[in-house]
Amino acid sequence: MDWTPLLEKHGSSLVLYARQWTGSHADAEEAVQDGFIRAWRRKQDERDVDRIVPYLFRAVKSAALDGWRKRTRRKKREIKASDDSYGRQPVFETRLEDQERNAEIQACLERIPAAQREVIVMKIWGDLTFKQIAKSLNVPQNTASSRYRRALDNLKKLVGKDLFHG
Repeated sequence: MDWTPLLEKHGSSLVLYARQWTGSHADAEEAVQDGFIRAWRRKQDERDVDRIVPYLFRAVKSAALDGWRKRTRRKKREIKASDDSYGRQPVFETRLEDQERNAEIQACLERIPAAQREVIVMKIWGDLTFKQIAKSLNVPQNTASSRYRRALDNLKKLVGKDLFHG
């Protein structure tokens, strides 16, 4: 199987997805790379993209969390109180021109529950179906879609309807 189209189609959304658990864009890219390797090892004979893509998101999340644990342990060992390299990073980076809107979206996304934020990223930026999201998160499809609806409702309350209409 040629994995290049999967990387081209889902690479940026997987980086965005991994940013939820990583401290930087570079760490998110590394998690995506590790996720592809994990998916390749497990699904190299798989030809059904509808099965590979959810597994790929799951593998990237696992790689991102493994990386986060590794960095957390390293941070504890190093005990660098004055080092700001572990400071809080945005959950994701967008290409929005308006920096105020970007900051507002970022702040609002951080205020909704992680499970809802996860589905929002997978659906909007990852362009996954609810079926694929459900497979990736190992939840029923109705759960994935209800988390998405609740997340949108929460974001609308936090940001305002004008954000979602232009």
